[in-house]
Amino acid sequence: MLSLVENRFSPRTAAFFDLDKTVIAKSSTLAFSKSFYQGGLINRRAVLRTAYTQFVFLAGGADHDQMEGMREYLSALCKGWNVAQVKEIVAETLHDLIDPIIYDEAATLIEEHHAAGRDVVIVSTSGAEVVEPIGELLGADRVVATRMVVGDDGCFTGEIEYYAYGPTKAEAVKELAGSEGYDLARCYAYSDSATDVPMLESVGHPHAVNPDRALRREADARQWPILVFNRPVRLKQRLPSFSLPPRPALVAAAAVGAAAATAGLVWYATRRRGVATT
Repeated sequence: MLSLVENRFSPRTAAFFDLDKTVIAKSSTLAFSKSFYQGGLINRRAVLRTAYTQFVFLAGGADHDQMEGMREYLSALCKGWNVAQVKEIVAETLHDLIDPIIYDEAATLIEEHHAAGRDVVIVSTSGAEVVEPIGELLGADRVVATRMVVGDDGCFTGEIEYYAYGPTKAEAVKELAGSEGYDLARCYAYSDSATDVPMLESVGHPHAVNPDRALRREADARQWPILVFNRPVRLKQRLPSFSLPPRPALVAAAAVGAAAATAGLVWYATRRRGVATT
C-alpha cells in the first residue's frame, strides 16, 4: 500500500520503473521482429531466433556478460539501417503490439504514485525512440533509455551514444535526484532483473517485480517486497475515455530504438543457441 499524498513542504519524490517484464509483459522490441522481416531488415533465421529469445527472456533474462555482448552485436547489425524505413514499419504495428501487453497492476501503481504526488520515471535499456512514446502512453513524467547514433544520411552509424544498463541506470537515477530535487530515501523503484540491483538499492523503497532467479534471491536476502504482475490489459479497457495519441506522432520517434534493441536480442538468441549446442 502506497503512502499518502506527499506533504507539499517535503522534498520531491519519484517512482522509477524498469519497462520490460515490469510495466509490460514482454520485451518492448521483440514483438517487432516479424514486421522487420516483412520489411526486409532481418532474415527468416533471425525471426526464428528472436522467437526463441522471447522464450528465454520470459524464462529468466540475460546476465551481465550477455547484455554487454548484446551491445556489441547490436552496433554491428544495425549499422546502415535506414531510419525512415524502420519508422514506417513500426508505425504500422506499435499500437497493436504495445498497448495490449501493459500490466494492469503496473498501470495502477503508476496512477497511485501520481496521486501521491510522485513523478514517474521509466528507466529502460531499450532505445529511447521506443521508450519515450511508451512513456508518453503511460503518462510517465520522464524517461531514461539507451540512445543510438543516427548519421546525417538518416542511417544508424553503428555507435551507441548512451547505454542505460546496470550501474548506469543507478547513476542516471542519482543525477535526476540531484537535478529534480528527489529525496531518494523516500523514492520507489521497480524491476524484474538482477542487473537492476544498483538502481533498486539506490532508493528507499525497492521492489522486485516478476523477478528472475538472481533478483529473487537478492530480494529475499534484503527483505525487499516481491510483486507478481500477471494481468496484461489494454489501457482502453482500463479507462474507457482513454485515447491513444495519433499513430504518426506516437510512432515517429519509436523506430530507431525498436530496431536497435531487436538487433541486440537477436544476438542474445544466437549466443544462447550456440551454448545449447556445445
